[in-house]
Amino acid sequence: MMSTTLLLSAMAALLELDTTYVFQTLVSRPLVAGPIFGLLTGDVMAGIQIGVFAELLGADISPLGGVIPPSGVVATVIPLALHQTGIELYFGFFIGIAAALLYSHIDAYLRKTRFTWLVYLEIKIAKSPRVIWHTLCANLLLSALVTFVFVSLTIWLSTWAILAVFPYLTPKIHLAFQLAYLAVPWIGLAALLPVFRLKTR
Repeated sequence: MMSTTLLLSAMAALLELDTTYVFQTLVSRPLVAGPIFGLLTGDVMAGIQIGVFAELLGADISPLGGVIPPSGVVATVIPLALHQTGIELYFGFFIGIAAALLYSHIDAYLRKTRFTWLVYLEIKIAKSPRVIWHTLCANLLLSALVTFVFVSLTIWLSTWAILAVFPYLTPKIHLAFQLAYLAVPWIGLAALLPVFRLKTR
């Protein structure tokens, strides 16, 4: 369990760099990241399902201006890591979405902190241009480390919390989560319909 959590956290840290920092090959999109994490956890079908649901839920959120959308990587890795411990996808999915929203605030804070360093870094790079590579590598390493720690802690804390309260969950609570989970793709599709309608006019 611990080794898989570390592997998933390391992969999440690498994929999260793809969102804005390097490459931007779209492997960080839930539709791609979900099957990757599913392959690592041994349940590709669950990975595809979570990837599609997370993609549909966040498809109409555009990262424009100061908007930092919830992390698709975090939204997919958390449910699949929890599913491997025996926790149902319909619980893990909503924990993943909540974690992705929380991570977007952490990411926003990191970006603001980097912005305050710019003046100092510009002076330093002007004196010695080689410093730019050290600065870039340090920033990428810091971002990856933050993602790794966040995902690892979230998996561990969520597993512990759910297993602690699981015996007290009634069948009605399970049914409510199941129905909410099944409604997710329809909510996502409903949000996309106006977008398609505008493009056809």
